[in-house]
Amino acid sequence: MSVNSPGILIAVEGIDGAGKSTLVRLLSNLFLVHGHQVLATKEPGGTPLGVELRKLLQYQSIPLDKRAECLLFKADRAQHFSQVVIPALKKGTIVISDRMGDSSIAYQGYGRGHDIAIITKLNTWTMYNHKPDLTIYLKIPLDIAYQRMASRNVAPTVFEQEKRSFMERVMQGFEVLYAGRTDVLVLDAIQEPDILAHIAYESAVHHLHLHK
Repeated sequence: MSVNSPGILIAVEGIDGAGKSTLVRLLSNLFLVHGHQVLATKEPGGTPLGVELRKLLQYQSIPLDKRAECLLFKADRAQHFSQVVIPALKKGTIVISDRMGDSSIAYQGYGRGHDIAIITKLNTWTMYNHKPDLTIYLKIPLDIAYQRMASRNVAPTVFEQEKRSFMERVMQGFEVLYAGRTDVLVLDAIQEPDILAHIAYESAVHHLHLHK
């Protein structure tokens, strides 16, 4: 929840190649055209500090200890919430973020094997006790995600270069996290982006009791 803030917090989660960035953009546009005040953002990279951390974390030109990697994601999240997310929520904005705390649990917890309880506590601390009002999970077969990643005209990140078993553990983490959750919308990410965005919008409006 948004800790008594008038705004709404939506997280878009999933593995690399699921289409999170595209959905955040299209969903934000749908909220805008229907008269809502909305802010699209991302983790890492939603602040000037985050932009620098994103480069370091995704490409690791400086080799990172895996615990240091985990803590740098937390540093990005703390800056993101204090500088961007919380001020926007206080203004009544719908904040839609490409990734949030659950990514840390899935990637650093299940993927890297770090203590999930510690990661969860750090999420609570760096998110200033906020939780998403709604999480949208883009579920995609791993082979299709790899095809999408390979088709990008950009250098692969360190996470995209991990062994398949790493991404399988990440996927398992998301599945465990979201099993039986009523505050999570699970969508089939192989659908066309525009169709997916409209499904997400209609579902979000219904779940969050918003006007269309």
